[in-house]
Amino acid sequence: MRITLICVGKLKERYLSQGVEEYAKRLGRYCTLELIELADEKTPDHASAATEDIIKRKEGERILKALKEDSYCVALAIDGRQLSSEELAGKLDSLGVSGNSHVSFIIGGSLGLSAEVLKRADFQLSFSKMTFPHQLMRMILLEQIYRAYRINHNQPYHK
Repeated sequence: MRITLICVGKLKERYLSQGVEEYAKRLGRYCTLELIELADEKTPDHASAATEDIIKRKEGERILKALKEDSYCVALAIDGRQLSSEELAGKLDSLGVSGNSHVSFIIGGSLGLSAEVLKRADFQLSFSKMTFPHQLMRMILLEQIYRAYRINHNQPYHK
């Protein structure tokens, strides 16, 4: 299976880059992983709702350009469906069995995802009702994808 992470913004913290690199390396035995970093828009302090919407739309256009047409799209969204690790593993497994050999996960910028990206998504996934920094979310997502593969291969993983 091919997994693509499309992420808005660059990793700035060294510890996050190291964590992402570690999980990318571990995933290499299970899937082909591609990480795509897209430029984020600068958000002015006290931006109006209209300005925030314009920023999300610009970032959304970049995301949609990077997204392959044949890819099953999973958007990370706070209002999406929450899954257990076992349920995510089952979802990835069923996608592979049903012929979806390319899955793209989308992590938006600090303002979230545009309506256009959410509309294009085949599935909206939420990790929590809490808000996480989008840079940290990249490492958390990779860890959960790795955990899913370990579960699907009946390999031990810390619970």
